[in-house]
Amino acid sequence: MTPSLRDVRVCDLTQNLAGPLCAQILGDLGADIIKVEAPGGDPGRAWGPPFWGADSTLFLSANRNKRSVILDLKKAEGREILHRIAGESDVLVQSARVGVPERLEYDYESIRALREDIIYMSISAYGDRGPLRELPGYDPLMQAFSGIMSVTGHPETPPARVGGSVVDFGTGMWATIAILSALRTREATGRGAKLDAALLDTAVGWVSYHLIGYFATGQVPGPMGSAMDSIVPYQAYRTADGSVMISGGSDRIFVRLCDALGLSELAEDSRFLTNRDRVENRAELSELLESQTKRYSTEDLLELMHDHAVPCSPIQNMAEVAAHPQVVEAGLLPMASHPEIANYQEVALPLRVDGERPRGDRPPPSAGEHTSEILAELGYTEEEVQGFIERGAAFESSSSAP
Repeated sequence: MTPSLRDVRVCDLTQNLAGPLCAQILGDLGADIIKVEAPGGDPGRAWGPPFWGADSTLFLSANRNKRSVILDLKKAEGREILHRIAGESDVLVQSARVGVPERLEYDYESIRALREDIIYMSISAYGDRGPLRELPGYDPLMQAFSGIMSVTGHPETPPARVGGSVVDFGTGMWATIAILSALRTREATGRGAKLDAALLDTAVGWVSYHLIGYFATGQVPGPMGSAMDSIVPYQAYRTADGSVMISGGSDRIFVRLCDALGLSELAEDSRFLTNRDRVENRAELSELLESQTKRYSTEDLLELMHDHAVPCSPIQNMAEVAAHPQVVEAGLLPMASHPEIANYQEVALPLRVDGERPRGDRPPPSAGEHTSEILAELGYTEEEVQGFIERGAAFESSSSAP
């Protein structure tokens, strides 16, 4: 596969998860990503256990296909180096708190003065306007603020966050989409763009149908465990040794489900004829269905559902996901080369181009691994590079501050 962004350079000034994921996607698509880290490195490197090698697995999940340089942007020489990187970049992505880019001279106006057609992406918690714009934010805070936690978990238990960092990952994806659009526009017009992506915007987007439902009815939705408020049957049902997720999203599927469980009469019951009827009589229907599903083992119920073309799934843990033939044959967990970790595996970019998944050659870098290499590419002499390192404006892996 020909990397579509092979002529694009990205200056990645982000840390933690949302911004690094955005830059990783661009790197997977072929862009040259220069990850600029502060002395001590991206804080996400320490977000563990679990660790794999020197870094957290969270960091490893969002930082392949990048080169790392460590700069102290509190020093004038560090800012000078950053400006040279930015001036030779097509895209700059930053995720600092309000006021930091201005203080360290990498705000939009400062970078645009270096390259007029720069595509400048700011990733923040609450966006660039509103009373909360200066507050920091993390994925669980946004899940709480946006209402995601209010509709997650079970009615009788405390609020729960979604197990994956859906707000961070979603924001990284939206930021990438915006950057790709801006690159296309620049090809046509020659103009750069100032872009913004916010964790709050992503989080509110994830609950869009809940909000629209509230506008329509005035009713505030709550948690429903594995069920969904607008479709029945659409939840996990107990088996003799576990549970199976069953999705009866249409009247025809419901008929097949009833036939499979020996409950054909339910498909003609006036309480359950349409989805609206089934939603209104959710408790009665769920009790009737589960009275049958719990007679089967999980394996037998899955086989029965498949035989009757009823959409279903086992509820798997991570070990089961990693070992499943569908995941393996889909190429979602490729082996990759890593200088310090044997049998290193990654989670692939979830798309294919002409039947191939985008792949890169670089494992997540150690902090400052490419400092000297990048500075030399920028035109600095060996003596100048050594001077930067000695004066603490730049650091290599072996000299990075803790």
